[in-house]
Amino acid sequence: MRRSFLTSAVALGLAVIAAGSVAQAHDSKHGHPHHDSWSLELRYIGEATFPTGYTFEGTEVGGLSGIDYDAHRKLFYAISDDRSSAARFYTLAIDLNDGRLDNGDVAFTKATTLLDKNGAPFIAGTLDPESIRFSNFSHTLYWTSEGDADQLLPPFVRQMRLDGSFVRELATPQKYVPTSDASAGIRNNLAFESLSFSADGKTIYTATENALNQDGPAASLEDESPSRVLQFSLWSAKLRSEYIYKTDTVADEPIPADQFSTNGLVEILALAPGEFLTLERSFSVGVGNAIKIYKTTTTGASRVQGLDSIEGKHVRTMKKELVLDLATLGITLDNIEGMSFGPRLPTGERSLILVSDNNFSATQFTQFLAFAIETRKKLYAKH
Repeated sequence: MRRSFLTSAVALGLAVIAAGSVAQAHDSKHGHPHHDSWSLELRYIGEATFPTGYTFEGTEVGGLSGIDYDAHRKLFYAISDDRSSAARFYTLAIDLNDGRLDNGDVAFTKATTLLDKNGAPFIAGTLDPESIRFSNFSHTLYWTSEGDADQLLPPFVRQMRLDGSFVRELATPQKYVPTSDASAGIRNNLAFESLSFSADGKTIYTATENALNQDGPAASLEDESPSRVLQFSLWSAKLRSEYIYKTDTVADEPIPADQFSTNGLVEILALAPGEFLTLERSFSVGVGNAIKIYKTTTTGASRVQGLDSIEGKHVRTMKKELVLDLATLGITLDNIEGMSFGPRLPTGERSLILVSDNNFSATQFTQFLAFAIETRKKLYAKH
């Protein structure tokens, strides 16, 4: 069971759940903390899949790397990481009224083209959409592009209207801009994969999938990778804080051993002030995907926004604890990259939805997974 502190979490653009935030109450007599805690567990309630090649409104449904819930309209928005001029997000409905997710419960209702600052579709190859969040306050969407280190295209976070039109771009710090000699900036395909509003709705977080070139190694069988977690002010659109989150090592050796493998931080989702669910996805050729969900906190972590590089610096990283290893579900897992709260279930529990990016590959599929969020209070005695 995992420890956390009672709090009411309202994530902007997400659903509301009471779940585990980590904090400590001080015992003034002894100088030791005591814990009034909640455990958070996920109960699997089914999946729905679509084959590669499935089409909707003249587009191929695939590459779904981010998803979020609009509780007012009772709809979801899922972004496709298609880098072509058809870059888009989908509006869809997910029916959990019977407390389960099965084939037939997911229905796509609209495809919307992403538009650049001039109101035109993006030129192919100039973006890599990865995550999406709906704002309850402004009724707009925020989304990330991973950029392209090979083309020296920096990552970004932008705000858009529901028709896909541009509102503004947040100020990405210079340290994230890729360089031609790969001495600094993002690594290719390892940048802004994730996005979450803070619990109070005043800021928004994104994170690199792996370390910046100047911060440390990419994830490998031997190395964890120090990803940067960025917090932006929604008022100023400027960076407010940065923290370091260490990914796991790559889960499995590829087959053959010289083939591609990776692990990265692919999504974050606010639970409470300074506390998040994180989604890590590992992949190894010849083995497949390993997916884990963690609970993590910025409490006690170093703020590193003043450091262009953390190499050789003493940095306290974000603490994390395992919530669920999806290998225990006993199902075939695709390339899960998106995570969102969903509607309340007939049991009264809040739901959690995951979605996979099938890479438009004939050997993969689009996969939606659903979970019930179970929380239980547990009192820990004073030390």
